[in-house]
Amino acid sequence: MKERKFSDNVARIDISGIRKIFEAAGSDAINLGLGQPDFDTPEHIKAAAVKAINEGFTGYTVGSGIPELREALSSKFQEENRFTVSPEEIIVTSGASEALAIALTALLNPGDEVLISNPGFVSYNALTQIVNGKAVSVPLAEDLTMKPETVLEKITPKTRALILNSPSNPTGTVASRADIKALAEIADDYNITIISDEVYEYFIYEGEHVSPASYSDNVITVNATSKSYAMTGWRLGYVAAQKDYIGQMLKVHQYIQACASSIAQKAAYAALTGPKDSVKVMLDEFRKRRDVLVKGLNELGMECTLPKGAFYAFPKVANSSEVASKLISNGIIVTPGTAFGSEGDGHIRFSYAASMKDIEKALGIMEKVL
Repeated sequence: MKERKFSDNVARIDISGIRKIFEAAGSDAINLGLGQPDFDTPEHIKAAAVKAINEGFTGYTVGSGIPELREALSSKFQEENRFTVSPEEIIVTSGASEALAIALTALLNPGDEVLISNPGFVSYNALTQIVNGKAVSVPLAEDLTMKPETVLEKITPKTRALILNSPSNPTGTVASRADIKALAEIADDYNITIISDEVYEYFIYEGEHVSPASYSDNVITVNATSKSYAMTGWRLGYVAAQKDYIGQMLKVHQYIQACASSIAQKAAYAALTGPKDSVKVMLDEFRKRRDVLVKGLNELGMECTLPKGAFYAFPKVANSSEVASKLISNGIIVTPGTAFGSEGDGHIRFSYAASMKDIEKALGIMEKVL
């Protein structure tokens, strides 16, 4: 058989380390590797989807999303995030993943540089490379946050964008208001775009969530209903930015996706306009799980500071790859820190989106095998 030819951009990236471990895990494994809330989607959201199906709302929608959902998102940004975008400055996407992809596709020319935290979420480097951009690593400070002074050191004439993620996956850290403001000022001074991934905005235990778009127009804000409303499988995200950004992203969105799921859009509208009790329930439960997991990890000799947000712990672990392999072989799915970049070496990511029962069971197994 003749050797097939493939895109160099795609050939040089690897399958996500998170998905690889998740999909290889046995059904009996305790999964502390995947960032998926173990809660069910709230009933009023599911009911809205069923109603949409029963009413035949199953066709294409306007490419940017149904008007009522974009109206609700516009109000949400104004009231909660303290910046103003019109419904016409919002695109509803198939998850935050698509939002990130269309933002980078619209922004980058070959060789343009994107500043990405190291360690940072696995998609950022891969999506940048797929569109022939260059991912530039920004090492995190001792407290595992991105510092403005380090970003300044990495800026070159080819710098086009900076990806900011707070609360952070994988570290669970929350950027300070001062740092967010300083990064927004850098974006303005150097005419670069911040792509702000805010999917964990409601899961903050200490500190506050600050959107860089509240300080600068040079921001593309990415979010989703996936984590906030336990809707990971619904694949419903959204992106907000000034009209010139949206105009370019909408072209990409229309050709690769046409529109997000009509049914998921109706469900998302119910999520945004309906009761928010489920968000507080998840936040309170994640806080309890965080405290149990971090206490247990420290007692096992893993140096783990208390995460301020999201639902990940990122302890320092000697021989982290070896320890991660040992845990996986004993039925505890975790993600080696190297999956998130070279600076993740010496760390393991634990997700406490799993049940308290599973967390306690996993700690018991770790006590025996480590």
